Amino acid sequence: MRIISWNIQWGRGADGRVDLGWTIAAIGEAGGADVICLQEVAQSFPGLPGGHGEDDIAILSEAFPDHEVVFGPALDVANGGRARARFGNLILSSLPVEQVFRHLLPCPADPRVPGMQRSCVEVVLSAPFGPLRVLTTHLEYYSQRQRAAQIRALGALQDEVVGHAGAHTTGKEANPVFAPRPRPASAVVCGDFNCEPGSAEYLLMSAGAEGAEARWRDAWGVVHGAIAHAPTVGLHGAEWPDRQYCCDYVWVTEDLTPRVLDFGVATATAASDHQPIWLELRD
Repeated sequence: MRIISWNIQWGRGADGRVDLGWTIAAIGEAGGADVICLQEVAQSFPGLPGGHGEDDIAILSEAFPDHEVVFGPALDVANGGRARARFGNLILSSLPVEQVFRHLLPCPADPRVPGMQRSCVEVVLSAPFGPLRVLTTHLEYYSQRQRAAQIRALGALQDEVVGHAGAHTTGKEANPVFAPRPRPASAVVCGDFNCEPGSAEYLLMSAGAEGAEARWRDAWGVVHGAIAHAPTVGLHGAEWPDRQYCCDYVWVTEDLTPRVLDFGVATATAASDHQPIWLELRD
């Protein structure tokens, strides 16, 4: 099973040109995936640098007809009376999608810096080895306070799911909305976390929440041990950043670590200011 995560910056390449065709080609060149998790996906959003209000969701849906599309906007705003302008995270899955959850992440006031609402999209998939949750997110860039609050929220969400997974459900309620449905503790969470390895927020994410089942493992470390993270931004001379470093991650729950086969960064493409990252799990 292969998962790709990529901040596509609404299809804007390192040269400043918006071209979703380049994005789509780069995903294929990176080997494609059963599950494609994308951040900074725009739908009819005017004013984005280089863009012309493209509907990224429609374009990506057409490009990956064998994948189900799940979009979770962080921003959903008026657009001059026409189609609403949306901006957020997208999951494309060729595996059956059993459940979908869309989470708005906390955004505590931090008037010193600019900021925007952030979200996390969660799907429960029928993986070859059983039910699996895959989540993708894009955390705040400017505010460390907001970023830390968002990481705590991801930990609290995992605690909540672990609690429900261990709860006894009678199934006696006739109304189908109360029917128990698989939502396992086993999970992969990926995306642009806007923090570097070893930072306070990285350590907060690594610490997890209350129990071992809620603890996240950095998939890079599972595969590569103590080798320094390969950079995921700054490789191709985009206007940001001015140096190379890692801020994009895939995290897995402890029980999934024996299934982790490989993890890497696709360094060749300049179709975004970030690089695609990929994870392979053993069936």
